[in-house]
Amino acid sequence: MADVSPTEEPTSGGIVELRVHGVSGSGADQVLNRPYVHQVAGDRSGGFYRPRPGYPDSTGTDGVTLEAYRWSDLPSGTAVRTLSLVFLLPFMLCNVALWMHPTIHGWKNVVVALCRVLALTLTMLYVLSIVGVAVDLIAWRCMGTPSCMTGRSWLSWLGGRPTGLRLGVLALVPVAAIGLVWWLSTRLSHSFDAFRTRDPATSKHQLSAVGQWDGAPLVGRLRSVHVAAAFATLDGSLLAARASQHHSSTMVVLLAATGAVLLTCLVLLIAVRSIDRTDPAPGMDAFFRGLRTIACGVTILVIVHIVTSPAPWSRSRSLPGYGAIVAWLFVSQTVLVVILAVVVIWRRGGGHPDGKGRPAPLRALGAPVLVTIAAGLAVAFSAELVYRTADVLDDGGTTADSLVTSPPLAYKWAIFGFFLAVLSALLAAGVVTVLSRGRRWRAARAIVAADFPHAPPEAAERLRQVEQAVARARFTERLEPLTVVYAGLAALGLATSALGLFQIFPGDVSQQYVGLPESFVNFFIGTGSYVIAAIVLGLVIGGIFAYRTAGFRRYVGVLWDLGTFWPRAAHPFAPPCYAERAVPELAKRISYLVEQGQGVLLTGHSHGSVLLAATVLQLPARVTDRVALLTHGSPLRRLYARLFPASVNVSTLEEIGERVGWRWVNLWRDTDPIGGWIFAPHWAGDSETPAGPAAAVDRRLTDPLDVVPPPSDSVPPPILAHWPSESEEAFAQAARDLIARLHPDRPGAG
Repeated sequence: MADVSPTEEPTSGGIVELRVHGVSGSGADQVLNRPYVHQVAGDRSGGFYRPRPGYPDSTGTDGVTLEAYRWSDLPSGTAVRTLSLVFLLPFMLCNVALWMHPTIHGWKNVVVALCRVLALTLTMLYVLSIVGVAVDLIAWRCMGTPSCMTGRSWLSWLGGRPTGLRLGVLALVPVAAIGLVWWLSTRLSHSFDAFRTRDPATSKHQLSAVGQWDGAPLVGRLRSVHVAAAFATLDGSLLAARASQHHSSTMVVLLAATGAVLLTCLVLLIAVRSIDRTDPAPGMDAFFRGLRTIACGVTILVIVHIVTSPAPWSRSRSLPGYGAIVAWLFVSQTVLVVILAVVVIWRRGGGHPDGKGRPAPLRALGAPVLVTIAAGLAVAFSAELVYRTADVLDDGGTTADSLVTSPPLAYKWAIFGFFLAVLSALLAAGVVTVLSRGRRWRAARAIVAADFPHAPPEAAERLRQVEQAVARARFTERLEPLTVVYAGLAALGLATSALGLFQIFPGDVSQQYVGLPESFVNFFIGTGSYVIAAIVLGLVIGGIFAYRTAGFRRYVGVLWDLGTFWPRAAHPFAPPCYAERAVPELAKRISYLVEQGQGVLLTGHSHGSVLLAATVLQLPARVTDRVALLTHGSPLRRLYARLFPASVNVSTLEEIGERVGWRWVNLWRDTDPIGGWIFAPHWAGDSETPAGPAAAVDRRLTDPLDVVPPPSDSVPPPILAHWPSESEEAFAQAARDLIARLHPDRPGAG
């Protein structure tokens, strides 16, 4: 590990090359390509490093001062944070979906409100799944069945107790679950609190809001709303069960209070402008906290009423009303997803994601697509939790007093729909792969033939490998329609859960309309349950290894790093935004270097280029006048402009270029499945021809450098694809060009 030393004072008039790595990057020594480094600023989670002075080759191109910003531990620096990302994945995806909306002038608040209401349904579903396990399966069914209590001493202490007491005691489990996510949502963001900046934003583009906008007030209000709705969901479940057995004035009052809390939560989420206020609003914040306190108080009263109510409880197979509440929640999610999709499709023509007036492409559907995937995952995880617990509690008996552990029909439909959606999406992916293979390979052959026109016959196998790398890299563009297809299937599966309201079983429908026997459908449901369990287990293992193994983190950590880049604007229980620290920290360091008389060459690989783009949009003109930008393997245009058209578009990228005086070079390869061009695609069939200084930004790199071994080696040069470019001559030449333009009078520049 690098030692920490006081910040070095730079020499006035010099050039500092500040390197920012990509997602789940390597150590600072690898980023700088120097074996001996020391830390000059920051801490263990996010720090600035330089080569240790006194060692050979401690400077960069033309003698510039090298510095690296290592931020890879910010999104996944502790085991608690890493594992929380696994279990909070649907919340994180829902939060990212809000930032994927297209530029729809006048309708942005509608889309934001819909995303936030959908996020609220995920919290309610989280609570209902815990209620299904603790209150329905254990308190209501298992503790009321002697055969289920046999051999389970951990449950026998409540066995034979009154039903109301069992329900009241086990209701403390979802209360604890609500408290857990409440605590996590506040604890995980503490490390970023000190890095918020109060300086006014200098750009009109949404990308500048990342790390600039103080989201603490909004997240605090959203947290209060979600906590209140979570307790109200628990209250509704308990009161629905009691209402089916007995009516009283006390229960009516509690039902009215619960309904009022839920209605208030919905109204507050729909009032986008009020909840988004960043100016001091102590009265509003007190109202949100008061709502949360009232909800907690109502929950206490509901549990006390359930425990002390003298009316008898009649026996039924499952907790009364629980299955209907779950089904209605699924119906509500389906309706909200459909409304969101209709609004986006209808209004996306009013504002084009590229800022140039071209028709909005398929990518404008990012918000409804990702929020559907988030809802589908949340439903699948919840259904699996209830289904697997029911399987564990099943006593296998056939007598009259045997436990009936079958979960609600809505959960069965959810698992069945999820499995069919995954299976259909895999089949669609296979079909798209086969159908697009010919076109991708033809394009790859043309590229390789142009790059290596004089390749000898013995290089045929190597040429084939390069063509394969280019063809695979071009499959990235096919992921958009595949994701839309999966989201559509997931929404259809979510909609079928409503059939549980009418007590219609999946087996009955398939046997009547498709001809499949019920046993076949039950096999599908069982297999789907194991698929969901495998996904959850894989995410847990991936999170553990991503924390413990740097190499594994490069692949698994991509999801976490990209998902937690955006501020929490939809779901307060999502993992915190590490850009709230990284971007202000970069801006402060760059400003410091410039104020010391330095010129700064910013070099960003992959997601590091996105961090730098957001940083440049926050820097004042007196700083950007001394800044140049070198990006390589950048997903800014290829991925971010597709996925986040309102935040990253041509207008945004042009402003970045203007801010740095068009001292910007972008290096990209055809073999790279992630990075790409910024302004000039250079692909066959592309009619886009940028003019002015934007035309000189992109530089295509030939990859590999050759297909035959050089005289000094026995194997041909490697295919680098998305690998960083710092060690290549093209990178050094681009750095020289930018240094010359940044500081033309500097000795040795050019």
